[in-house]
Amino acid sequence: MTAIAVTIAGSDSSGGAGIQADLKTFGALGVYGASVITALTAQNTQGVTAIHDVPADFIAAQIDAVFNDLDIGAVKIGMLSQVPAIKAVAAGLTRHDAENIVLDPVMVATSGDRLLAVVAIAVLCRDLIPRALVVTPNLHEAAALTDLPLARSEAEMEAQARNILALGPRSVLIKGGHGDSAESVDLLVDAKQVIRLVAPRIKTRNTHGTGCTLSSAIAAGLAKGLELTAAAREAKTYVTAAIKAADKLTVGHGHGPLNHFHAYWR
Repeated sequence: MTAIAVTIAGSDSSGGAGIQADLKTFGALGVYGASVITALTAQNTQGVTAIHDVPADFIAAQIDAVFNDLDIGAVKIGMLSQVPAIKAVAAGLTRHDAENIVLDPVMVATSGDRLLAVVAIAVLCRDLIPRALVVTPNLHEAAALTDLPLARSEAEMEAQARNILALGPRSVLIKGGHGDSAESVDLLVDAKQVIRLVAPRIKTRNTHGTGCTLSSAIAAGLAKGLELTAAAREAKTYVTAAIKAADKLTVGHGHGPLNHFHAYWR
């Protein structure tokens, strides 16, 4: 049976993040990708210049079209900039009994541009986070979700992950990519254990779409039937290799994209 995952996220017109990064990741990892577009962005490697939100009823129509026909093995959720979009997605996932939900709480782009309205954070925490198999915040997003200072140690990362666990998801993967140590350490935390996912920190400015790529890679693993820990390990390995190969691409003048097809492009 064909492994299928759906990404519910915003479009990145420059192709490095959002829906485009997710579909590239699905394809690179052997998974058929479907999509539900929640917002259109005018952006490139240097920043976001405009956001056009997709109406909530059309988001719902896309969800119904996908789930009524395709056998969805996993769901990746990314950019949901406004309250109506969050409510439409939550209702749609409930309507179709969606499973294996990977929620990336996208708040700010790599360029620093805000992608989630402040008033929408509480609704995200109430309506969507409790449905997730795993929530994948970076250090800045974890701090925003917990109303705490930026974590500076693994102990603080774990504490913030446990605060997010209290909102109802089954697990939290808190990403250390924005840290400054020699290693990039992510922590996969659930009620029973903490698993360290470690990779060397790679010096490059080309990190546009890293968070989108990691969460969609986890969803790809789940769609293929992996359990969460194995999917997270596979995703970490894939993203690390895509970052390592990012400088082989020459795309834009700012924070360039990862090399999603590093295993295939020579």
